[in-house]
Amino acid sequence: MVGSSHEALHRIFQKDPTLLTKALQKVLHVPFPEPREIAALNVDLTEIEPVERRVDTLLRAETDEGTYLLVVESQGKVDDRKRGSWPYYLSYLYEKYRCEPVLIVITQSSATAKWASRPIRLGFPGWDSLTVRPLVLGPDNVPVIADERQAERDVPLAVLSAMTHGRGPQAAAILESLASALRTIDPDSAAVFVQFVDSCLADPQAKQMWRELMTAIQYFWRHPLAEQVREEGREQGLEQGRIQDRQEMTLRILEWRGISVPEEVRQRVGTCTDLGQLEVWAQRAVHAAEATELFAEE
Repeated sequence: MVGSSHEALHRIFQKDPTLLTKALQKVLHVPFPEPREIAALNVDLTEIEPVERRVDTLLRAETDEGTYLLVVESQGKVDDRKRGSWPYYLSYLYEKYRCEPVLIVITQSSATAKWASRPIRLGFPGWDSLTVRPLVLGPDNVPVIADERQAERDVPLAVLSAMTHGRGPQAAAILESLASALRTIDPDSAAVFVQFVDSCLADPQAKQMWRELMTAIQYFWRHPLAEQVREEGREQGLEQGRIQDRQEMTLRILEWRGISVPEEVRQRVGTCTDLGQLEVWAQRAVHAAEATELFAEE
C-alpha cells in the first residue's frame, strides 16, 4: 500500500512506465526516443562500505537509439544534500550498467521545482568537471486535465495531473474528471491509481472530496486505507453522519473554489436531510459559477 505522497509520486511510473517517456516528450518537450521496452531495475545503490544510497524509481528504457536509465526522484522540499547525491547516483549507475542515465525529478511544489531545475556544477568557475541538469516535472509544467474526455484519453497522465495539482483552484474539476475516467479502465489498475492520488492530496478538503467521489464507484474501498475511513463513518452515526458529511462537503467545495455562499444557501443545504438531493448538490458545486446554481433545476 502506498503510504505517502513521496512514494506515490515516483511509484506511478512503476505502475505505468510509458507515462514517464510521455511526460518527457509531451510535458518537458525532450526528444527522448520511443522505447521498445521498459524494465524496472533494483533501486539499491549501496556499495560494500556501510553507506546506503537508494534512488526512488529506476527504469531501463530500450530504444532504437540506445539504452537509457531513467532515474526518478520524488522531491518534497529543497534539500541541498542532493547536490552531492544526485551526481553520485548518475556516475554510479553509468559505471555499473554502462548506459546513459537520465535524472527526472517530480514534485508538487513550484518552489522545489525551480530549485531542482538549476544545474549542479562541480569544479571551479568556468571549467566544470561535472554538470548535472535534472529534468523536472511539477505543477508549472504538468498539464491541468479538468476535462472528462481528455482524462479518458490518457488516464495515467490525468492521474499525474491530480497528484501535482491537488491543492490548486482547479482541483475539484480535475478530481471529478479523473473519477469519471477511472470507470473506463480495468478495476485493478484503477484501484492502484486511486491510492496514488489519495496519498498525494495534502489539502484536507481535496482529500475528503476525492474519497467521496471514490465511495460512489467503490475503487477506494478495495484498499486497507478504506477501513480507517469506514470506521470514521461508523463513529459519525451511519445515516446521520453521511447526511452531515454531504452538507459540509457541498459548502466546502463552494468555499474552496472561492465562491461566495449566501446565508440562505447555507441554511437550505444545512437543513436538507435528503441524502440523494445532497449528492446532486455536491456534484453541482464542482462546476457552479455561483452558489444559487445548486438549485437551478428545482
